[in-house]
Amino acid sequence: MFLTIIAFLVVFSLLIFAHELGHFWFARKFGVRAEEFGFGFPPRIWGIYKNKEGKWRQVGGNKEVEDAVSTIYSLNWIPIGGFVKIKGENGENENEPDSFSSRKIWQRAAILSAGVSMNIILAAFLISLGLMIGFPQVLDNLDSRAEVSDKKIQIAQIMPDSPAAKTGFMAGDTIITINNKEFAVEEELQDFVDGQAGQELAYKIKRGQEEITLKAIPEIREETGRGGIGIAIATTGLVKYPWYLAIEEGLKETVLLTWAIILAFYELIKGLVMGQGVAIDVAGPVGIAALTGQVAHMGLIYILQFTALLSINLAIINFLPFPALDGGRVLFLIIEKIKGSPVKRELEGAIHNIGFALLMLLVLVVTFRDVARFGDSFRALWEKIIGN
Repeated sequence: MFLTIIAFLVVFSLLIFAHELGHFWFARKFGVRAEEFGFGFPPRIWGIYKNKEGKWRQVGGNKEVEDAVSTIYSLNWIPIGGFVKIKGENGENENEPDSFSSRKIWQRAAILSAGVSMNIILAAFLISLGLMIGFPQVLDNLDSRAEVSDKKIQIAQIMPDSPAAKTGFMAGDTIITINNKEFAVEEELQDFVDGQAGQELAYKIKRGQEEITLKAIPEIREETGRGGIGIAIATTGLVKYPWYLAIEEGLKETVLLTWAIILAFYELIKGLVMGQGVAIDVAGPVGIAALTGQVAHMGLIYILQFTALLSINLAIINFLPFPALDGGRVLFLIIEKIKGSPVKRELEGAIHNIGFALLMLLVLVVTFRDVARFGDSFRALWEKIIGN
């Protein structure tokens, strides 16, 4: 459980810190003052800044700093991510040249969008790094220069109401043997199962570090017209490239993943608007913590992959045109550009506050679902914390 806590803190801290670093870097680029840039969330433990005399000074606790002419770089007590406090970010100080609200609309939009951009860049970096080390991938359409190791046949999808779904198979399971028979390629496995329709088969499965045996009876499947238990399988392995190719492939994979996740969000939102419900499982903080713990036990390379996926998800969610999110703030800038004047600060602030409250409500609902889904893991984690 200790590993779960550490992995969760490291992953979330990296994602949030990278996001805030994007805002900070672009604010500085456009001459906007960043009053404080901190690792972790307040209250402050310690900080350092340059005063009016050009000397570096230290500050502790939440003491107000009045003589700072530079950003206060701080270390804070809540060890998750970081934050940046940008001068004039809420519309104040609009007549001062180093204020966010005094900048041109496109510059403000760039500063607001920089956090999202940094999360995409972080994902590309992690994927490229993973491809230099060896990344788990489906072995389709690979470059001939790729090195492949640890080949295995894994379950990619479980069909609803299929023998596999009723028996307890899960996406990500590795098929070791069927009736003690090993298979080198997908086609060989599919032909064997097809020939055993109506007969019970014993699947030896590896799930994480555990090996289990699940029994299922193949049936003639409507989607294929062949015998099967209702699973989609893929041959996977650890794929490694030379560093220069890893960067190129990492960028390509980041673009493809981003587009795939955008389409998934589109389907999710369309389902909600059309009253079809949510067909995709949505995980909140508790669910992500549980998943992070599971991935952490699989090894560093899987943590890199999981973190890259989370980073892209965070970027896309943050850029949705919803109040309180970066995308919602950019939407108000678009409105300002169209009407020729900004929306009243009080009205915009109220809308963002309502949006934030709705987001917090959504987090609570999703967290409640997470506790129900991951109850055993969550209780064990909580008891471990209390026990220490």
